[in-house]
Amino acid sequence: MSRGRLFGTLCSLVLLMNLGRVVFAPLLTKFMSVFSIGEATAGLIVTFVWIGSAALRVPTGWLLTRVARHKVVLGTGAVLTAAAAFTAGANSVPMLAVGALLMGLASGAYLVAANPLVSELYPERVGRAVGIHGSASQVAAVVAAPFVTVALFYNWRVVFVAIGIAAAVVTAFLYVTTRRTDLPDAGNADRDLVGSARQQWRVILLGIVILGFTGFVWQGLFNFYELYMLQKDLGRTTAKNLLTVVFAAGVPAFFFSGRLADRLPHIPYLICIVGTFVACLVALTRVNAVLPVVAITAVLGYVIHSLFPALDTYLLDTLPDENRASAYAVYSGGMMVLQATGSFAVGSLAQAGFTYDTIFLGFGVGLAVLVVALVGLRQTGRLPT
Repeated sequence: MSRGRLFGTLCSLVLLMNLGRVVFAPLLTKFMSVFSIGEATAGLIVTFVWIGSAALRVPTGWLLTRVARHKVVLGTGAVLTAAAAFTAGANSVPMLAVGALLMGLASGAYLVAANPLVSELYPERVGRAVGIHGSASQVAAVVAAPFVTVALFYNWRVVFVAIGIAAAVVTAFLYVTTRRTDLPDAGNADRDLVGSARQQWRVILLGIVILGFTGFVWQGLFNFYELYMLQKDLGRTTAKNLLTVVFAAGVPAFFFSGRLADRLPHIPYLICIVGTFVACLVALTRVNAVLPVVAITAVLGYVIHSLFPALDTYLLDTLPDENRASAYAVYSGGMMVLQATGSFAVGSLAQAGFTYDTIFLGFGVGLAVLVVALVGLRQTGRLPT
């Protein structure tokens, strides 16, 4: 069987993995109503998703030094199926938080195992493969809000039942596909997680700094985007649909940014993306009219989603075969630990009385300082290339 069939199956599974993470954002308002909780608690539930996504990344990297990539990916499909079933049956806030944690665990482990596998399936076109894989993931973010809207006509639990059934089917198909595909052996020499981290620590640290801090802001922004738009006095329907606009802009962003990452110098491209994101974030805090908000939302969605394939391409293209999965896992775990608390931070600040405009303007200033620092380090030749 061709590698293209396996790649297509991986794209189906990553769609479900990301859906399991982002579906909590459009459900926040419903959770606040059903479980009688405030913004801080709602933000904490979402934070559990991303803590889960961070928790197993380094252990998964260690596991990949002993178990083939495709076997780990299959295991994450089984975990997603079980996690979705558990979350569908949650009848309390602690159970919901545990379900969110489990959904995050599945997605985090999947990405650590699948991204190196995708890059090794097409070693001459890493950016293109990562971009397409990321686009499939982003489709989940686009359909999340409409999917939740339809499901809420029945019950919020339908969301997780559907994810669980789909995950079981795709995982079964992936099992059949991997048994019939000639898989790459590029990672056979990757057997030392700690050694890989020591050898590639500069590349790992740069990735953690860029996506850790930017992702912290992004997590807080997109999980509270609907509430943020309501605070700008936009209608509820408009506020909910703007979240879809943010994610829809990410589909072409993944597709084109992966290709650009194959062609442009990695570090300058990454710095430009983060700088543009800062400009969009600050602009968003300055406008309240519908049309400017929609326009900035679309650009912001495209820009932030351009960062993910660009950074993955830099890492997976730069790291050698004998370090790739291990070093990528260490980066991935460190990056997620930083960004996982973004939702809780925003929820807590909002509950303390700060407006969303004030919160995100402050975050934008902080990221601007990071951009200036990166430019300075780049000019003095201190960033790894």
